[in-house]
Amino acid sequence: MARYQFTTIALLCFLIASSLVAGLVHAEPPIHPDEGLKHLAWQDSRAAVGDTAFISGKIIDVGSAGPVNFLNFDNERPSEFVVIVFGKDLEKFPQPLEEAYKDKFVRVRGRVILYRDKPEIIVTNPDQIEVLDAMPETDSVDPAPSAVPLAVDGQLTVATYNVLNMFDDQDDPYHGDEGTPAKPRAELELLAKSLIELNADVVAFQEVENRFYLKRFIKVFLPDMGYDDIVLYEGNDGRGIDVCLVSRVPIGPVRSYRHLSFTGPDGMERKFNRDLLAVTVEPPGANPLEVWVVHLKSNSGGRQYAEPVRMAEAIQLRKLLDDEMATDPEARIVVVGDFNDTWESETVQTIVGDGSMALWSATSDLAGDLPDTYNQGQFQSMIDFILCSPAMAKAYVDGSFQVVPGSPESTGSDHNPVSVRFRLE
Repeated sequence: MARYQFTTIALLCFLIASSLVAGLVHAEPPIHPDEGLKHLAWQDSRAAVGDTAFISGKIIDVGSAGPVNFLNFDNERPSEFVVIVFGKDLEKFPQPLEEAYKDKFVRVRGRVILYRDKPEIIVTNPDQIEVLDAMPETDSVDPAPSAVPLAVDGQLTVATYNVLNMFDDQDDPYHGDEGTPAKPRAELELLAKSLIELNADVVAFQEVENRFYLKRFIKVFLPDMGYDDIVLYEGNDGRGIDVCLVSRVPIGPVRSYRHLSFTGPDGMERKFNRDLLAVTVEPPGANPLEVWVVHLKSNSGGRQYAEPVRMAEAIQLRKLLDDEMATDPEARIVVVGDFNDTWESETVQTIVGDGSMALWSATSDLAGDLPDTYNQGQFQSMIDFILCSPAMAKAYVDGSFQVVPGSPESTGSDHNPVSVRFRLE
């Protein structure tokens, strides 16, 4: 009897788990795949090159050349914009193509690419083509979009922000992301609101799953912030959290140290647990600077296990700083990120260094206790920093150091953003 009871309970558990999984699969994603996409007339399709977009117009001709089928929107040859259906996908589409689409208004969803300098979309499924009764409304295209101005004229605002598990709802088979749920839409909205209020020109992020989701987040929630440059390399973290940077001012050369091997003080061969990202920021009409983005290992699981990893990275980071500043004592470097340790810790002080090449922190401006940047529970403390090379410290705007208080319930993150300003002259 007990055996049958156990079997029944196990079956019920399986059914409940299956229904929960099904619910997760069919749940509305935090960011819908179509949100934030451009809706353009075919004549403006060049404005969407490199992006997924909706392109609308009237098909005036259908042709083919071997295995390639063309849905043409004009009589030019080559066409100014064309939709391509390859022969291998043709059987999925209504036949004949001419009867299905010629002289019809359509809206096509797909990635706009250039072929011989002409924009086109390759479709592989008929669901990408929607036949309409008339030409739909489309977005206007500014022929010369203006750049978003700096937050403060003549100054550059640099910020760092651990955004707490900005994960999408897709299972990446190459990372252990299935253990981290997608960031809820409510938290994404709160995070966007806090970034709008922060209004930094350059923001270094930690705990972002991938570049494409960060780009979607910006397109949907921060379309007017001017963060057109996004720098993110896939790092070494098994869960998939990466360091990255967005900027409204131009980006120059970028270095990732994710492949660099080094030996820690414990004799173990290591690499940066996530990455060390060095991004050259090039404000127009001003000297460039480098923003180095770090995210050191947390004490989750015990400080005794995290400290050797963190110290090894701190020593290597300091060595890289020494090498660069030995070559150029006037190197303009800002080291930012989540250090996962406090100011007086051996880890942070190793990175700061001493002597003429020691890094300087804008917290030197503050009197009394340092503000918290980790905002949860008994571990509230300052563990996120912006550190400056001697040359960069000279450009610091007195009194500009800022920590914006928050919480997951108010800003969508368990870290508070830190920002400072630098003079550009």
